[in-house]
Amino acid sequence: MILLQVVFENGTLKLSDVQKGMDEGAYVCSVLIQPQLFITQTIYVTVKVPPLIQPFDFPPTSIGKLMYIACVVSSGDMPIRITWRKDGQEIVPSSGITIDTKEFMSSLQISKVSLKHNGNYTCIASNDAATVSTERQLTVTVPPRFVVQPNNQDGIYGKSAILNCSVDGYPPPKVMWKHARGALAGIGNPQQYHPVPLTGRIQIMTNGSLLIRHVLEEDRGFYLCQASNGVGSDISKSMVLTVKIPAMITSHPNTTMAKKGHVKELNCTARGEWPIIIRWERGDTVIDPERNPRYSITTSPNEKTDEVLSTLKLKPAEREDSVFFSCHAINSYGEGRGLIQLTVQEPPDPPELEVREVKDRSMNLRWTQRFDGNSVITSYDIEYKNKTDTWELKHATRNISPTNNQANIVDLHPASVYSIRMFSYNAIGKSEASKELTISTEEAQPDGPPMDVVLQPVTSQSIRVTWKAPRKELQNGVIRGYQIGYRENGPGSNGQYSIVEMKATGDSEVYTLDNLKKFAQYGVVVQAFNRAGTGPSSSEINATTLEDVPSQPPQNVRAISVTSDEAVINWAEPPRMTLHGVLKGYRVVFWAVFPDGEWGEMQNITTTKEQVELKGLEKFTNYSIQVLAFTQAGDGVRSNVLYIQTREDYPGPPAGIKAVPSSASSVVVSWLPPHKPNGIIRKYTIYCSSSGSGQPLPSEYEANPELLLYRITHLNHRQQYLIWAAAVTTAGRGNISDKVTVEPAAKAPAKILSFGGTVTTPWMKEVRLPCSSVGEPTPTIKWTKDSEDTAIPVSLDGQRLILANGTLVLRSVKAEDSGYYTCTATNTLGFDTIIVNLLVQVPPDQPRLTVSTTSTSSITLAWIPGDNGGSSIRGFVLQYSVDNTEEWKDVFISSSERSFKLENLRCGTWYKVKLAAKNSVGAGRISEIIEAKTHGREPQFNKDQPIFTYVNSTHARLNLQGWASGGCPITSMTLEFRPKGMWTWQHVRTNATSDVFLAELREGTWYELKMKACNSAGCGNQSSQFSTPNYDGSTIPPIKSPLEKNDDVKKLFSIGCPVILVTLGVALLFVAIRKKRKEKRLKRLRDAKSLAEMLISKNNRSFDTPVKGPPQGPRLHIDIPRVQLLIEDKEGIKQIGDDKATIPVTDTEFNQTGNPQSFCTGVSVHHPALIQNTGPLIDMSDIRPGTNPVSRKSVKSAHSIRNRYSSQWTLTKCQASTPARTLTSDWRTVGSQHGITVTESDSYSASLSQDTDKGRNSMVSTESASSTYEELARAYEHAKLEEHLQHAKFEITECFISDSSSDQMTTGTNDNADSMTSMSTPSEPGICRFTASPPKPQDYDRGKNVAVPIPHRAKSKWPLHNVSHLFYSSYA
Repeated sequence: MILLQVVFENGTLKLSDVQKGMDEGAYVCSVLIQPQLFITQTIYVTVKVPPLIQPFDFPPTSIGKLMYIACVVSSGDMPIRITWRKDGQEIVPSSGITIDTKEFMSSLQISKVSLKHNGNYTCIASNDAATVSTERQLTVTVPPRFVVQPNNQDGIYGKSAILNCSVDGYPPPKVMWKHARGALAGIGNPQQYHPVPLTGRIQIMTNGSLLIRHVLEEDRGFYLCQASNGVGSDISKSMVLTVKIPAMITSHPNTTMAKKGHVKELNCTARGEWPIIIRWERGDTVIDPERNPRYSITTSPNEKTDEVLSTLKLKPAEREDSVFFSCHAINSYGEGRGLIQLTVQEPPDPPELEVREVKDRSMNLRWTQRFDGNSVITSYDIEYKNKTDTWELKHATRNISPTNNQANIVDLHPASVYSIRMFSYNAIGKSEASKELTISTEEAQPDGPPMDVVLQPVTSQSIRVTWKAPRKELQNGVIRGYQIGYRENGPGSNGQYSIVEMKATGDSEVYTLDNLKKFAQYGVVVQAFNRAGTGPSSSEINATTLEDVPSQPPQNVRAISVTSDEAVINWAEPPRMTLHGVLKGYRVVFWAVFPDGEWGEMQNITTTKEQVELKGLEKFTNYSIQVLAFTQAGDGVRSNVLYIQTREDYPGPPAGIKAVPSSASSVVVSWLPPHKPNGIIRKYTIYCSSSGSGQPLPSEYEANPELLLYRITHLNHRQQYLIWAAAVTTAGRGNISDKVTVEPAAKAPAKILSFGGTVTTPWMKEVRLPCSSVGEPTPTIKWTKDSEDTAIPVSLDGQRLILANGTLVLRSVKAEDSGYYTCTATNTLGFDTIIVNLLVQVPPDQPRLTVSTTSTSSITLAWIPGDNGGSSIRGFVLQYSVDNTEEWKDVFISSSERSFKLENLRCGTWYKVKLAAKNSVGAGRISEIIEAKTHGREPQFNKDQPIFTYVNSTHARLNLQGWASGGCPITSMTLEFRPKGMWTWQHVRTNATSDVFLAELREGTWYELKMKACNSAGCGNQSSQFSTPNYDGSTIPPIKSPLEKNDDVKKLFSIGCPVILVTLGVALLFVAIRKKRKEKRLKRLRDAKSLAEMLISKNNRSFDTPVKGPPQGPRLHIDIPRVQLLIEDKEGIKQIGDDKATIPVTDTEFNQTGNPQSFCTGVSVHHPALIQNTGPLIDMSDIRPGTNPVSRKSVKSAHSIRNRYSSQWTLTKCQASTPARTLTSDWRTVGSQHGITVTESDSYSASLSQDTDKGRNSMVSTESASSTYEELARAYEHAKLEEHLQHAKFEITECFISDSSSDQMTTGTNDNADSMTSMSTPSEPGICRFTASPPKPQDYDRGKNVAVPIPHRAKSKWPLHNVSHLFYSSYA
């Protein structure tokens, strides 16, 4: 049972199949909230009923009849609206239709039905509930009738024809056509009709007409058009079709062949309605035999067949006749054409030959057959030969398939020139030869190795390789260079070849392999290469590098002291790989190190064993020991210094002993330690014996080992005693000293207990020279120092003082403090003296450093040591750095070495090197900085090599083998490329060995390329332009458009204009400043020139008193590259003898009368004389800027003054009464051993100072003066040189560093120079003297070879300036 009313749980009421009478009304909803409590809500439901149309239909009808139809609504809520529509459109009043509508009904009335009333009619009823409709169709029938009737007509053969027949009716009539043949072509009665077959050629059109698309002769005859639609009777109508024949070609050849030069006939047959005209055409041109007699035309009609035959004759056929000929037939109804293709055949034209690709042993040819002779090409022949041969010696490739248009010619010889031609064949014959091409094959890798390879060891790390070029026929091109592969064949080697490359220079080559392992066997192969690549290598040849010294010392060196004079040294062999040769033996080097820091003589022992006994050593002495291995090449590296000390032994006798009376009952004994203590002195035993004492044994006294002094008391007055001493060590008592006799006395003459001798000390230390004395009365002490041949009292100041016990204290001793010091003790009863020879040790002089050899990774240096400063040289410190840096590296070198090889250096790099020696005092002055460059240079691209080996439309391969390394391995390669006209570069990093492809290029585009190859020596650059071809391989033209270039210039100008303006402004300011400075400098140079001319004129000035002897003109020497100047006193000099370094001058030479004026003297050195003398004061073997090598004189010489070097350019001059002026600044010369590179600076500072104690000095300097004129200009500007030197005569010579501490320079020496001996850099200032004094007539013939100043005597009774005036006035 279906429930029509349902209440859901949520309270919703659902009504189904709603009926008006049943469901319409009020509904109440009640909700129970609480018991007995409801909430209600009333809803009224109204039910609406839609209209319902009763069914209706149109009865069948025909034209002219009446039509009535009613649309009735049987139910629905009122009001109801009823309307009609026809075919969906509203019905208009003019349509002949009347509509009558009442309350629930509407009728449609048609008074006279026609065809236009056919259609679908819709009745629509609507109220508030809904809208409903009912549609029915009205159909009106009409019998068929003709609209257009068929008529007789003509049809043209081959054309389209339409037979008209148009009908109408309803339903639409069906049309049918029938065909019947007549007696004579449609004339007379028709025969039996048959339906026309409807094919693609014949069709019935939509309006009933018959379409014949291509009229044929069988289409003629009678045609009947019938129409019916089932309404009324059928209709029909007949007609006659007559077919007319147009002119047409019935027979002709479509294609035909002819041989060139032969007669050819072309036939053509035509038919159609008469009359017929025949016309021949060649292409689009009508043939007129009268104008072109090569053609003839004949025409003949055939009445039986109604045809016409026409013949065209060609006499003869030519190549241009290979065209289409046409035969035209014309009548009143049309024109027919027959097309004949005539092909004139002949032998083909030769192909157009081109070379597509040429390789080393083959080439790819491509050809185009332009004209095949109108006959199929059957084959091709290619012939080629050497350019110099005839075609009788040709090579041929025959019967090449006609389907090919390219061929590879193989088995060619590389780098050869060939001539090539080609033939083509068809059925007619053979073509002429093609145009001859000349082709050069590419180079190929050489087929043969280099010949006669010879290895010659040169050094321990180099082998010379010589060879000859490969055989000529195997070179396959021009040999560009060679690759030398070498590898070590010893154990542990990896077997890989290292490759070096060199350019070819000729038929014979030589190359030296460097940086090889020492005493190692190497296998070497050589390969030649050309542009194509590298050929086969030669057979490996072995050679062994020469022996070298071992690079490591013996291992595990141990030393054991066995006795006091014997030690045992043992060691192990150095690592085998470091011997670098056949081990010949070992050498033990040892030397004593004495307590004062001095080294003993260096000794060595050679042995083949790994142990040696050192005998005869000094007892209880420290020894330094080194062990080295040696080969045939020499001594190897020494081991680290091993220190041992021999054992203690009995000491030697005391070196000296003194005994002097101190009172009537006592004597004082002093002694010296033993020359050979042989241990630590624990005590001294003093022996005292007297023959009158009655004691058989001497008395013994023990003395403190530190005092070296002992007082013996309780002795008898006026009794002689014999005294001696002995030293005691832990080993026992040593030998006794000499015995001395002494007698106690109440009054004793002065005696000195201290001993004389030699005292050696480092400089800048405090030295105490003892002079203890005894005597009664108490002696007085006096210290003197020998100077030349006189003794000068020691001046006491802050640096020198005498203690109460007579000890002379010298503080911060310098080289000039060396000498003989005499201590004299005096009382009324006598005196006593001792002489102490003080030797002050100073740092060693700078070595003379030179470069011996260089290689790609090493620099070998050699040097000559300078003066050792009084102490044996301990070693050398070598410093080196890359030229453009200040990061110095230190290398410590043994004192015995005189050369050193710096290894593992960067190839092709400049290095700065300097060297200093060290002794017990410290490091000496550093040598001049020298510069040296290792072999090698930056990479360069070989211009003979192509930059690219392959370029297509999208890729390019670079030829990196074109880079020459310059001798240093290429470490990096940077590539940049961009399309021309673009701003952004694309970067590629690679190495020099890999192939580099530039990918993703654009086709048909010009590119810019920049390559940068770098090694340790620098970088090389190469730029180029290249273009990619189009996809078809065609090349593009170069870019010539000036517009693009102008665009780039505009872009650059817009970007760079501000930068250019700023740079231009700075440049103008810089030029203005330089110009101003240049004007000042030119003014100084002009002043300097004037000053030099003034000095020359002053030297030529004559004196009031004529001078005897030949006149001496001034000599002006200017050495601009060395920037050195010396004005020397040519007259106040003495001749140096063969055996003397200098000669003292007596007082009488100064004792001449005259008015006090002024006098000064100085030091100057003339090169030639010093070289000629033996035992020179100054060694001139190393004369160069900044040096003054000085030989060390003997200690016993009368003038034992060690000349040292100072670092101040100093001018010493004369002046009458005005105080001296000293102008000081710095100037430095920067350069190497072979010359000086001078840079100029105008910065300097000046200050005035007084000097009243000694000769007047003036210091003149500039900052790196550029010439001697510059030096003079500065002197002129700041010292007023012509005022200070107006009364002097000068000679201008070279200047080098002198020693301000020398005694020969005490007169006129600035005190400040003493402190400058500690400077130790080659760029520090040095001292130079400009000395002036009046000439002496008696000395014209003296001193021409050497210039030594006349020293001032200490005991002269006149002050210095008075003496000099007397000297001056004697001839003024």
